[in-house]
Amino acid sequence: MNILIIGAAGMLGRKLVHALIAKGTVVDRPIRRLVLADITAPERPDFDGEIETIAADLSLPGTAEHLIASRPDLICHLAAIVSGEAEADFEKGYRVNLDGTRALFEAIRIAGQTDAYCPKVVFTSSIVVFGEPLPDVIGDDHCLTPLTSYGTQKAIGELLLADYSRRGFLDGIGIRLPTISIRPGKPNKAASGFFSSILREPLIGEEAVLPVSDTVRHWFASPRAAVDFIVHACELNTEQLGSRRTLTMPGLSATVGDQIEALRRVAGDDAAKLIRREANKTVADIISGWPQSFDAKRAEALGFKAEISFDDIIRVHIEDELGNTLSAWERA
Repeated sequence: MNILIIGAAGMLGRKLVHALIAKGTVVDRPIRRLVLADITAPERPDFDGEIETIAADLSLPGTAEHLIASRPDLICHLAAIVSGEAEADFEKGYRVNLDGTRALFEAIRIAGQTDAYCPKVVFTSSIVVFGEPLPDVIGDDHCLTPLTSYGTQKAIGELLLADYSRRGFLDGIGIRLPTISIRPGKPNKAASGFFSSILREPLIGEEAVLPVSDTVRHWFASPRAAVDFIVHACELNTEQLGSRRTLTMPGLSATVGDQIEALRRVAGDDAAKLIRREANKTVADIISGWPQSFDAKRAEALGFKAEISFDDIIRVHIEDELGNTLSAWERA
């Protein structure tokens, strides 16, 4: 199995690489070769097989052709600029999130004209492809009505994935990721970044800023669950999808207040007191057009699973990122 991961230097990309290496196979086929690409060259992990790390901008001419030159059997396309940056820089958002995706799909199509190349492609989309009017709970049949440039770019990517799959150019599956919380590391430019920072920073004794009200509700999953989604998508038989190639992933619907109360239960009042409320209208306006809850029946029926409480999400972060120091908080 020859695998290409685009966006391999990002948080989910790094975790996906390690998960695949630990697993060793995809659909019972040993992983022999990994090509890891991102705008900056990803770090080289420990891997017994052949590995290549590449600094590459997918939106530049010739890059996609170079990345598929070895004819990877499986391509995980995770690369994107995040919601806040895509909204602030219109041209960059469309160049990276749309032009890069189209370039990849076109390179695969053209390659297939000469050697019957048709790889499996896992495309990470987002729940922000949905916008107003929004029901309280969004089902699998709800239409795409994005209210941000990022959501629009992802929605177009989903349509391209479905059409290129229909035409037999590639074998695509799209997964709409919930907002990932708690994201490890430093804050990024995503409008949703505070959903992680109000938990991540207090857990290490640092102050965090909350730019919206406690009543804001959203759809969440942990990084661990997100990686599991991608790995499961890599192995899923896409014949089960029919023409509807993108699935909304399971998750947890919770308010900011629910997050804070979970933090209080797991880490105590001192941690919760480190959250400072400072309204930000720009962020609040972006978030106001995002969905709050889903009924992800299709994905659940196909074996995708997520956490069922924010206590679980916080515990996952403590286990995976903080050296399993939960007991220290419980003794505090």
